[in-house]
Amino acid sequence: MKNLVASFVLASLNKLKADFDIPDDIQSKIRIDRTKDKAHGDFATNIAMMLAKPLGKNPRELAQLIVDALPNDERIAKTEIAGPGFINFFINANHTASALQAMLLDERSGVPLTTEPQNIVVDYSAPNVAKEMAVHHIRSTVIGDAVVRVLEYLGHNVTRANHVGDWGTQFGMLIAYLEKCENEHGAGMDLSDFEAFYREAKRLYDEDEEFAVKARSYVVRLQGGDEYCYSMWQKLVKMTMDQNQAIYDRLNVTLSEKDTMGESLYNDMLPVVVDDLLKRGIAVEDQGAVVVYLDEFKNKDGDVLGNIIRKSDGGYLYTTTDIACVKYRVEKFKANRLMYFIDSRQHQHLEAAWQICRIAGYLPENVSIEHDAFGMMLGKDGKPFKTRSGGTVKLKDLLDEAEKRVDAMLTERGSEYDPQERKQILHDIAIGAVKYADLSKNRLTDYIFDWDQMLAFEGNTAPYLQYAYSRIQSIFRKTDSVPGTIVINHEAEEALANKLLSFADAVNSVAAKAMPHLLCTYLFELSGTFMRFYEACPVLKQGTDEETKVSRLALCALTAKVLKQGLNLLGINVMEKM
Repeated sequence: MKNLVASFVLASLNKLKADFDIPDDIQSKIRIDRTKDKAHGDFATNIAMMLAKPLGKNPRELAQLIVDALPNDERIAKTEIAGPGFINFFINANHTASALQAMLLDERSGVPLTTEPQNIVVDYSAPNVAKEMAVHHIRSTVIGDAVVRVLEYLGHNVTRANHVGDWGTQFGMLIAYLEKCENEHGAGMDLSDFEAFYREAKRLYDEDEEFAVKARSYVVRLQGGDEYCYSMWQKLVKMTMDQNQAIYDRLNVTLSEKDTMGESLYNDMLPVVVDDLLKRGIAVEDQGAVVVYLDEFKNKDGDVLGNIIRKSDGGYLYTTTDIACVKYRVEKFKANRLMYFIDSRQHQHLEAAWQICRIAGYLPENVSIEHDAFGMMLGKDGKPFKTRSGGTVKLKDLLDEAEKRVDAMLTERGSEYDPQERKQILHDIAIGAVKYADLSKNRLTDYIFDWDQMLAFEGNTAPYLQYAYSRIQSIFRKTDSVPGTIVINHEAEEALANKLLSFADAVNSVAAKAMPHLLCTYLFELSGTFMRFYEACPVLKQGTDEETKVSRLALCALTAKVLKQGLNLLGINVMEKM
């Protein structure tokens, strides 16, 4: 409905172009907001106030001209001009009911496909090889995946890019240690604890000079394309990604092996990129290294900082890889939009690499690129989330703990399920709770990890929303009646109707801003609005006439449908009963 109102305002402004110098990009400036007070209508816009000064008009006079030029449409009951120049729109109640009916029958729940599909590459998760995924990987993984789901739902062509750290000098050390393990334990050894593997490899490298010499030689051989070292490297990558895939599957994250785009993918591009930047004078040689100086990046003394893209010893840096990465994604996937879900501390590094790409033409002006940064997961002490001993918390251990706590919680509640059903419900609640605790927070901020809060059946949590869905489903188990024609008579019905019709806006806001918490907030508000409706408007209570009953059942069914679809877009499952 918001989009409909916006289209009417745009049509009006286009009519006025003959008399006024209205900007060609006016569509992007039209803002339609749902009103907080029903007395002011359903939607409002401040476009007249925005345009008044540049057009040399009184805001209220301009608002009247816009209203007079609006298309006649029965879906708009009336318009009013309020305050200094707001235009308020009142939606026809009959149209609201018919829109809800259509939404109930629509498999997309009223969310239209985009009319301008884009090629979008989304960089997220990005674990390291030969290391287990830790809790700090969860934010990039679940936020990125939720945004990907939304973008695909809207009809965009999305490429998932799991930028795995699978290259670097440490691999000589790791290959040498893998060789040692296989010689001592055989090819069938169990390498399940990567942390222990990495620690022992590092210890040997630091303490055993013979081992260190071999490790350094393996780096050279690997980078030179040596067949043996390459095969050992492949083993390390496969073992790591198999383990990571088990985590992705458990988290209900859509990443798979085909989405892996490790640092190694860009190796052959690095010398070509550096030579190109040198040849075109974008980079210069400085004391044996190759450097790009950008005026936009200075130190505290005001001196221009140099971005090294090749060291004096011939080695390349992360900046070089990131430049090649952008070039590859633009050329390979014909990207219109590049999204990076990466820790906020990497912002300056990314901005420098992208600026070089702009200067070089690797990143055309018509391709948008964004650092969708996120804050840290903190413990209750306000410090980065750690084990009691101060170590890194493995993501697997965190998920195990979540399921353990949910198991105890279900036992305490006396919930009865058959063993298989209990296992699935336990998993869905636990994983949903962990993911939602992250997704429901503004990604730009740090957040406090709190078991009690995230597993609560009250407040803005996944268990609360999952329970709300199952409660609605229980209504239908108590009646043979089926949802019928929607009629809006009661104030609580109208409030629920307006909230349901805002679903498409919530979904589109996630796509535009890469902010999953906006959808979480919407679903939480929808659940609260539904509970107020259910208390005020009896559905199955004796004495409720059939027309009213089937109408309210339809509102119940649509609410459940939107809750399920919304949670699915976040990668969270619902249960028919809890």
